Amino acid sequence: MKLIRFTLISIVVLFAIASLIGALLPPTVLVSRAENMHVSKDTIIPYLQNIQQWKTWMDGMDNVPVQVYNAHKANFGGTVVEITGITDSTIISIWTLQSGGTQTSTMRLIGDSLQKVTVVQWQFEQKIKWYPWEKFGSMMNDKILGTMMEKNLGNLRKLIERN
Repeated sequence: MKLIRFTLISIVVLFAIASLIGALLPPTVLVSRAENMHVSKDTIIPYLQNIQQWKTWMDGMDNVPVQVYNAHKANFGGTVVEITGITDSTIISIWTLQSGGTQTSTMRLIGDSLQKVTVVQWQFEQKIKWYPWEKFGSMMNDKILGTMMEKNLGNLRKLIERN
């Protein structure tokens, strides 16, 4: 009986400690990458504002589980992506995961149409629940998303500068 009580108390105490440490982590995770491209904004925007153009620079878009419904909506193996806002320098999309969580993706073009160097900044923002496992799991977002974003922005730069 003492062993069972000790085990239950230990589990409760460890959960409380993990929750307190998790409370110190921010409720929003932001992963951002940027790439300089030696072309004008007007050259880059068509590749970003149409999901059907993403297959030319985004890895994995030619896989079977990817279904592109139209220029603004696709399903990437269970993650539904929908472009919700487009301006002359910003493309905002919502990525809805199979688990029901969402991430907001923002692609910004920094520079004017007369300059021959444009900074393409891509960021993902995710709101994290208070659960300790979600807070600690979010610490890996930078490594997972950041690497993918860097590679895809590099692919976009090579594609655009080649044309």
